[in-house]
Formats: sequence, C-alpha cells, structure tokens
Amino acid sequence: MAETDAKAKVKASADEPGPTEIRSYAVRTELTKAGVWLGLALLIGACIVLIQPILLIFAGIVVAAMLDGGTRLLGRVLPIARGWRLLIVCLLLVAFLAWTMLFAGSQIADQVATFQRVVMAQIERLATWASEHGMGNFQLDAKTISDNLAGTVGRVTAAVGSVVGALTSAVMIVVLGIFIAIEPRLYERGVAWMLPMKSRENFYITTARMGFTLRRLMAGRLLGMAVEGVGTWLACLAFGVPMAALMGLLTGLLAFIPNIGAIVSGVLLILVGFSAGTDTGIAAIVIYLVVQTVDGYLIVPMVAKRTVDLAPALVLGAQILLGALLGVMGLALADPIVAMIKVALEREAERNAGAGGKAKPGA
Repeated sequence: MAETDAKAKVKASADEPGPTEIRSYAVRTELTKAGVWLGLALLIGACIVLIQPILLIFAGIVVAAMLDGGTRLLGRVLPIARGWRLLIVCLLLVAFLAWTMLFAGSQIADQVATFQRVVMAQIERLATWASEHGMGNFQLDAKTISDNLAGTVGRVTAAVGSVVGALTSAVMIVVLGIFIAIEPRLYERGVAWMLPMKSRENFYITTARMGFTLRRLMAGRLLGMAVEGVGTWLACLAFGVPMAALMGLLTGLLAFIPNIGAIVSGVLLILVGFSAGTDTGIAAIVIYLVVQTVDGYLIVPMVAKRTVDLAPALVLGAQILLGALLGVMGLALADPIVAMIKVALEREAERNAGAGGKAKPGA
C-alpha cells in the first residue's frame, strides 16, 4: 500500500510544472515578443557586420543573371543542352578578354602610364584658372585627390581596396556567378524550402520576375557598355583624341554605373581631349554628347520597355546613398538593387490588391 502511494506521488510530481515552466500567458506572450525583437536586432547587426560578403553574393547573382541571359539567348539559335550553351558563353567571355588583352593590352598599358599625368596637369590648369579669376585658392595634387577619394568610399570598398583584395573579390564573384548559373533552380528551391508552405508559391513568382528583370536590365547595361566603349574608341581614333583605346575602355566600364558613370567618363574624356589642343577638346565634347545621346535616347528606352522602368532621380538617390554607405561596390550595384526592390514591392501590392478583391464579396 505504501509502495502504491509512493508511485502515485512520483507520477503526480512528474505531471506538475517545473520551476522553469512559465504558466502565465501574458509572460509567455511578452517573452515571445522580446525574442522576436532580439532576433531582429541580431539579424540587423549580422547584416551590418557581414555587408561585404552580402554584396559579393549579390554581385555574383548579377553575374549569374548575365550568364543565364546569354545562355537563354544562345538557346534560341542553338538547340543544345543548357550546360553546353553555358560553357560556350563562358568560353566566349574568356576569348573576348584574352583578345582585348592581346590586341590592346600593351597599348592600354602605355596609355595608363601617361593618363594620370595628363589628367593631373589639366586639373592643375583648371585650379590655376579658377584662382586667377577670384574663385579661391586651390592646392590640388595627386595625393590630395586620392585622399579625398579614399575618404568618400565605404567599408566595403576599404575592405577590397587593395589590388589583391580586388582581384580576389572579382574571382569570387565570377566563380559564384558561374555556380549559380549552372543550376539556378537548385538554389531557388533551397531558399523556398526554408519558407512556410503557404509562402512558397509567391516566392517562386517573385523570384521569376526578379530574374527576368535582372536579365533584361543587365542585357541593356552590357549593350550600352559596348556601344559607348566601342563608339568612343572609334570616334577618338577618327578625331585624333589621345589615348583612344584607354578612353574607350574607361567609358565602357563606367557605363555600367548609370548617371554618375557617364559624368565621370565625360569629364575624363574632355580633360584628355583639351590636353591635345582646343580643337581636340571640342571634338571630345562632341564625341561625348553624341555617344551619350545614342545610349540615352536609343539603348536605354529600348531596354526600359522590356524591363522595370526606373526613375533617374530614384536611381541617382540610391547611388548617392549606397555609395556613401558601401563605397564603389554599392554605387555599381545600386541600380540592380533598386530594380529588385521595386519588383518585390510591385508583387506585394499585387497580392494585397488580389486579397482585397477576394475579401469584398464576403464582406
């Protein structure tokens, strides 16, 4: 009998709440809220600390969109397996880079050696002219300008600012882009697997639209880079502007950054043009205006009709903000980031409108 009572007491004590169990509903609710806010704060802190790898991953996604777009485009004329088409695109890219280095590598290397001297001489002439006309006393040299530029870059640029860091980051971005482009659905399904079942369909629709927009946006960007780079190179050769190959290369590369890239390339082109004389400087201005007109009124509208149409002021504001926070990499990726955010917001607005329309009949 005593043994039976002892077993009953043990069973009863096992069913009783322990000292760590919270029986109060209000306390459990508040602790849940506190846990959510703490987790959100930790997530924001992790994003701030890991902003460099996050941007590198996004840059890899942008590269993957370019490769995927080229693979899809090649599939329209060459009906073979996707893997072979992707391999052809990668080989064509490597062949183009090798041809560029062999064809214009030595010429560009020689021009780079004199480029800084020419630009600094022109800047000093402008500073002298401004001082003579009572606009202030400007003391400009290469060190002052480089220090000012270094002060405007963000954490990410500072982290990859060295030559070794830049090359390493570039290799990581390209390799990551190739891996994503090989099997993009694999990574899409992996991310969707971590989401609730009810959210997966919307996730697939949103990512499909983001991928379409990013491919079109990057296709237009590459087309604009090619038009501006080759056009500037040929025009500089025709009008005798010095360092034609380097000017074409810089203009093409800076065309990846809308708005600001065109301004920087134009300033450099005009400075180099006036270094060879007034007539050459005027020719450089004409070249810049013609190339930017062709890109702005032909290439950009043609691409914008097929992709998300971003307001120039919105893109410029995002470039200023991300450039100040994240440096050159944030500046270069501002346009794709804004495009992806706009697609996501449009999809969310579409869902909310659909949910509102379904709720009205039952109201």
